[in-house]
This record gives sequence, C-alpha cells and structure tokens, in this order.
Amino acid sequence: MANRISPSAKFALIASFGGFVFGFDASVISGAIGFISEQFSLDEWQQGLVVSAPTLGAIIASFFAAFLSDHFGRRNTLIAVALLYIVSAYFSAIASDFESLVLARFLGGLAFCSLLITPMYIAEISLAKSRGRLVSINQLNIVIGLSVSYFSNYVLLQLGHAEGNTLTLLGMHAETWRFMLALELLPAMVWFFALFLLPKSPRWLVLKNHQADAKAVLNRLFSKTEVDAQLQEISVIEHQQSAFFTRLKGLFTSKVRLALLMGITLAIAQQISGINVIFFYAPVIFEQSGIGTDAAFLQASWIGAINVLFTLVALITIDQFGRKPLLTVGLVGVCVSMFICSYGFKQATYQISDKDVAALVTTHQNLKASNLLPLLSKIYRSDIAFKNAVIEAIGEQQYRQVGSELLMRATDINAGLVLFGITAFVASFAMSLGPVMWVFFSEVFPSELRSIGISLLALINGFVSFLVQLVFPWELATLGAATTFLIYGVFALFALLLIMRFLPETKGQPLEYLSQPKEC
Repeated sequence: MANRISPSAKFALIASFGGFVFGFDASVISGAIGFISEQFSLDEWQQGLVVSAPTLGAIIASFFAAFLSDHFGRRNTLIAVALLYIVSAYFSAIASDFESLVLARFLGGLAFCSLLITPMYIAEISLAKSRGRLVSINQLNIVIGLSVSYFSNYVLLQLGHAEGNTLTLLGMHAETWRFMLALELLPAMVWFFALFLLPKSPRWLVLKNHQADAKAVLNRLFSKTEVDAQLQEISVIEHQQSAFFTRLKGLFTSKVRLALLMGITLAIAQQISGINVIFFYAPVIFEQSGIGTDAAFLQASWIGAINVLFTLVALITIDQFGRKPLLTVGLVGVCVSMFICSYGFKQATYQISDKDVAALVTTHQNLKASNLLPLLSKIYRSDIAFKNAVIEAIGEQQYRQVGSELLMRATDINAGLVLFGITAFVASFAMSLGPVMWVFFSEVFPSELRSIGISLLALINGFVSFLVQLVFPWELATLGAATTFLIYGVFALFALLLIMRFLPETKGQPLEYLSQPKEC
C-alpha cells in the first residue's frame, strides 16, 4: 500500500495526457506533409506554413491563456482546449485545399496553450519534493505522442501500399495522409472526457477567495500534515488578484528579473536549436540522406522511441540531480550532435548512373530519360547543387514526384553518422531542454504572476518555433542540410554558455520561496 500512487500523481497523469494529444497533433504532419505537398502542389513556403500553422495559433492563444486560466480556472480552460483539438483534427482530415487545411491546423494550434496551462496546474497540485517529476510527466506524454504518431504514420503508409485493405475499400488509399490526421480524434476525445475528473487548482481557488474549496481540494490531494504545510505556503498569496496590466508590469520588476531573463533564454534556446524541425520534418530529413521514403518513416519511428527513453531519464533524475545539471549536459550533447549532422551532410556527394535513370523511367512512365542524360556521370558536392540540376532538367513539379527516389539512388553519404547525430540530438534534448524548460517555467514565478509569466514565455517560445518551422523548407532548398544544422549547433552553443553562467537551481524549493527577489 505504501507504493500506491498518490492522488496528485493521478490527476497529473490525467492533465498531462494533453501532452500526448499535443505531441501527436504537432508531429503527425511530418508523415503527411510530403503527400499533401504533392496533392496540393505546394512550394517551400506553403509547406512551411502547413507545418507551422498550429504554432501560429499557439502564439495567438498565448495572449489569452493567462486571462482565461485565471478567469475560468486551469481545469475549465483545459476542457475547452481539448475540444479545439477535436475540431481541428476533424477538419484537417477532410480539408479540400491548402487554405482550409492551414485554417484547420491553425485552430488546433490555439489548443497548444495546454503546454503552458498543464505544467502550471500540475505544479499547483504537487509537493515541492515531487513537483519536477510530476510536471515532467507532461513532457513524457508529449514525446510518447510524437513517437506514436511516427509509428502510426509508418503503419498507415504500409497499408496504403497494400491491396485489399480498409484504406482501399474506403477509396482513400491514394490519400493516406487524411487517415494520419484523423487518427488524432481518438486521444483528443479520451482526454476531453477525462478532464472532468480533475479538481480545480487549490492555488487558483485561493486567488479567487475560495479558501474553503481550496482546503477541500488539498484534503483530497495530501495527508493532514501536508495540507497544513501547503496552506502555510499558499498563505503568502494575495487574496485579491491585481489587474492584468498591473501583473504584466510586475514581470519586469527586480523581484522576477532573473526568472524572466532566464525563462526567455530557455524559451528561445529550446526552439532555435532545431528540435521541431527534427520532429515535424523527420521523414524529409532522413530522405536527404538517400534512404528512401519507407526507410525514412521507419527511422522517424526510431527517433520517437529514443525520445521517450531519454525523457524517462529526465523524469527519473530531475528531482535528484536538479534542473541546471540536466540542462548543461543536454545542451553539450545538442551542440556536438548538430555539428556531427552538419559534417555528415557536408561530406556527401550525389551522382546518378544509367541504371538509375532506367529504373526511374520504368517506375515513373511520364519521366523522359532524355531529360536526365545531361546529369549522367557528374558528381555533385552538395545537395543544393544536385537538386537544382535535377529541377532544371525535369522541372519542379516532376521533382516533387521523383525527388525522394532520386536522392535515394544518387546520394553517397555516411547515413549511419547522420542517424547517430540526429539520435544523439534527440536524446540530449529529451533529457534537458524538453522537460526542464516547462518545469522551470512552472516554478520561478510567484503565484500572482505565474499564469501571465508562463504565457509570455510560451508566446516567445511559440514565435521562435513558428519561424524555425516556417523557414526550414526554404533553408533546406537554399542553404542545404549541412549549413542548416551548423546554424542550429551554433545557436545551441550560445544558449549553453548563458545557462551555465546565469541559470539558478530550483530543485526542491517551495513555489512561494522561489518568488523571493534575486539579483542577476
């Protein structure tokens, strides 16, 4: 009985299942974007917009998340968020053109504010000794959602190739991407109904002057001794919450200056190191190494599994080793792995042979062998030079249809080195920036400023994420894979230096203690 799961852990598991829905929603597009691009004839910027549209929605939602969670409560806001995920998944799956797909995915992005509300809710129902671990459950669910989406994409891709299966019978085997996007409806609906089991946040109830209700919730969560201690901690909360702009101004006082500056550093570093490029474009990146579409989807599933494994490492160790050590070790790994990826792509060469042309013409009968003859026996030293030469020879529209197979046949690269670099990057991120950032956000602001502080940091994080996702297809087409990964590595190195110098340790401290004034 001593090992029985605590009530706060049970409610944290329910609340954090939204992380699974987010992870699935955000990364399922990685498998669909190639098919969508071909069906709707999208250019690089349109591809970037389809992928990044949810993040644009998340940026806008960040403006309102603090107000909504403070006014309606953390739990009620999460219920509305779950409903948005359901609506978005349905309309994304039935989208008939580029515009309607972007709009549907944008609506889903409004639900991404769950990323800042869920850690806040979990932190407010947890004890200091277990807070890091419980908040990190949300990140674990995110990476499980990512992993499941990669695996489901791979399975649906294989079913789409087969004959006589359900996809064929429904007449959608040519549009497998719709099934990929529609599958999100299942976890979104489960989360929606499960959220009604959650109690309201006791700290939010105190902010609303519902002390009796807050004590009742605390009695559900903790033992009598723990309840008394929690009430004493929460007693420092002002009973009447200040106006929105007063609280916004409070973020820029000396009381929270260090928390805000380091929060901004983490918010930028998490995205500018390229993590969502890896997650949301995984099959596209692996295709650059010449392994082909099916193998690229399979390797994306491998990356998802690594992500889950090392998030578990963070979950187990975050309250033991602390936040700063995990960030430091993880960011070193991020830097090194990005430089490895850059080196791997820099050493690649590209060349097609007579046999390659014959095989391509056999598979794609609308492709003329004569168009590819000028490329024979030429060795290209970069992916950009090779792709530009192919596009000039056969046209951009036809390149979208045969580009993956061309890269698979023409690329001479140490694919194992690139896979190692990406695997090491995901592992390093999963044990550091992934979970630790949200734990840090949920800890360092005083209760009155917590929702608005996390909202501001989530806004910055979302804006950087949007830019990185939007620009990546253009970077890949214009700068090449080697330069793109080098840029991510340099940004990560800069973030590492800042964090090593300035980040405070927040392990094991009461939430209210962490809001005491600290100097930069």
